[in-house]
Amino acid sequence: MQVVLLERVEKLGQMGDVVKVKDGFARNFLLPRKKALRATKANIERFEGQRAQLEARNLELKKEAEQVHAKVNGQAFIVLRQAGETGILYGSVSTRDIANAMTDGGFSTARNQAVLDKPIKTIGLHNVRIVLHPEVSATITINVARTEEEAKRQAAGEDLTQRRDEEAEEVHEAAEFFESEELAPGEEDEAAGDEDEAKE
Repeated sequence: MQVVLLERVEKLGQMGDVVKVKDGFARNFLLPRKKALRATKANIERFEGQRAQLEARNLELKKEAEQVHAKVNGQAFIVLRQAGETGILYGSVSTRDIANAMTDGGFSTARNQAVLDKPIKTIGLHNVRIVLHPEVSATITINVARTEEEAKRQAAGEDLTQRRDEEAEEVHEAAEFFESEELAPGEEDEAAGDEDEAKE
């Protein structure tokens, strides 16, 4: 299906471009969200008649988005989740969780503005792109932790998943140390005691 874009659409084109897209993408996304019109002769003429208004409106929205960008870009938001000892979450952090964390932090955001390149399934600091306008996006940090205290330690630069792995390794090494027959504590004393009993 050919459509005329009413705003810039990432990886597709700029306002006013006539592009060919899959029918499903046009029917389910572009047309209902008023991002495009079917590229009929009447619609193209209608767009050209409204082009100046649409460009002015777009410019206004872009300026607003740039003001929000200045405030939100680089901000960190905490999301508390239950996780196993290795730091893997029971579930994952969704775009809704990110939008809720931002709203709690004083920024009104819709869940479809958060773009996750890959699912967030571990504790730690994760960079997430927030699309404020088709031409303006900000990057925020989502601090996923089990507790507020862990979130503060992660924000200070501590890697909690690595620390837990190291602790497990130390416990394993200690267990191996005591399992070794030569080094097991108290065995030499017992052996000496048995020799003394044999002499008596």
